[in-house]
Amino acid sequence: MNPQILFLLNKSIQSLRSSNLESAELYLKQALKLQASNPDVLRLLGVIATQRRQYSQALKYFNSALKAFPKHALALSNLGSVFLEMKEYSKALDAYDQSLKIDPKDEETWSNKGITLNALKRYDEALSHYDHALSLQPKDAKTYCNKSITLHELERYEEAMANYDKALSLRPNDPKAHSNKGVTLHELQRFEEAIAHHDKALRVMPTYHEASWNKSLSLLLQGDFKQGLPLYEHRWDAQKVSEMAGKRVFHKPTWLGTEALQGKTILLYGEQGLGDFIQFCRYVQLVAHLGATVILETPASLAGLLEGLAGVSQLVIRGQELPHFDYQCPLLSLPLAFNTTISTIPTNYPYLAAHASTLTKWQLKLGEKRKKRIGLVWSSMSSFKSDSKRSLMLADFVKALPVDGFEYVCLQKELKASDQEFFAAYRHIRFFGDELEDFTDTAALIDNLDLVISTCTSVPHLSGALGKETWLLLSYVPDWRWLLDREDSPWYPSIKLYRQPSIGDWNSVLQRVKSDLSNR
Repeated sequence: MNPQILFLLNKSIQSLRSSNLESAELYLKQALKLQASNPDVLRLLGVIATQRRQYSQALKYFNSALKAFPKHALALSNLGSVFLEMKEYSKALDAYDQSLKIDPKDEETWSNKGITLNALKRYDEALSHYDHALSLQPKDAKTYCNKSITLHELERYEEAMANYDKALSLRPNDPKAHSNKGVTLHELQRFEEAIAHHDKALRVMPTYHEASWNKSLSLLLQGDFKQGLPLYEHRWDAQKVSEMAGKRVFHKPTWLGTEALQGKTILLYGEQGLGDFIQFCRYVQLVAHLGATVILETPASLAGLLEGLAGVSQLVIRGQELPHFDYQCPLLSLPLAFNTTISTIPTNYPYLAAHASTLTKWQLKLGEKRKKRIGLVWSSMSSFKSDSKRSLMLADFVKALPVDGFEYVCLQKELKASDQEFFAAYRHIRFFGDELEDFTDTAALIDNLDLVISTCTSVPHLSGALGKETWLLLSYVPDWRWLLDREDSPWYPSIKLYRQPSIGDWNSVLQRVKSDLSNR
């Protein structure tokens, strides 16, 4: 290699190691003038573009490097990492496999392929790839962390903890390892230890927003809204969380309770799931009482139900053009804006109501009532990451249902493929499917029932907001809004909580439900 190019390459690598991308790029561009097709120079320019999240530019550089040198294992591995960032997982796997054929001893490629397999929920394969990487490099803290993430997904929390400990023994000040260990401790209900690890992460990296957000969840679940709600705002700066929360960009200031709203117009909008929207739209009336004109942007499926919500001046369906407003606020930031504590949760209850005409329609659909009617939800159809926390197999769920004495009605619009065969054979649950056109129908159907039994989906939020008696089945560590160690909910007086006594123990929950049903 030309000595001058080699010199520039080494200088660029030194700059990259100190995270000086501008300097590294300058050296590489100088090298490129000397040899436009040098694969090592092109590869490093691709690395810089990747770090800047300029993925299309990175792909061009890596493909140019591979055109110049098709068996460049590092360029292939880097190409795989770009596809991984772009969530094009099959292309990532293909690039990693090509790289490993050339250099089967590159532990980083084995580890990154494991990350890709984890993203595809091929957890056992991911673990085997991490183990192979560790056999090549036993002191790779990053791979121990990645292995812990997969073990966490498999709910093998103690094993995940052991691997985080190995990672931290190698890199004691790794903020990601500390915070991720905190997430696992949270799932074991070891909240104080979880918070301590998030704090350690934040001492190393005060701007690590994921750690602040994860800490907020442990605080909020324990009922510490004073400390938890301000930290919950870090969801907007935590990359993965903001993608989940549906971050929006407006050219108007966010209102968090400090500015006077008298005579002003404010846009309130949803950011997460339908259940979240239903739960926190109760704050609309409080905002209106401050003298504001309230525009509420709503998903189309909720629009009909929310037409009569107190405090709304104008309802806009998401995707429609927004009128003028002075301030904006996501619904889940309103508890912070109103300095909410458990004792000051808004009690304008019930705050939603079924339409009279739709109520009659469903009364006629259901026909004459001969038994107590119970609405059922056992499964979520969303892409919720931890689906096992709110989804049961129907074959298991029915163990809680006495066959005689009740009429059961499915409140789910869809059935998972894994439930369809059992449902068709079971024949003790009425199903309306596409007749539930939107939440006005679901609300009216619920109002025609005596009781709702559900896992943690949007339906118990709706039945709770309607004031309908609801039994809610919760995992060992539920979402923060359900708090801990109580059977009631300060958010919904009509809801009774049935909690797992240990991780994954739905049988105990179902036995309690069956016992309580039998005694009605």
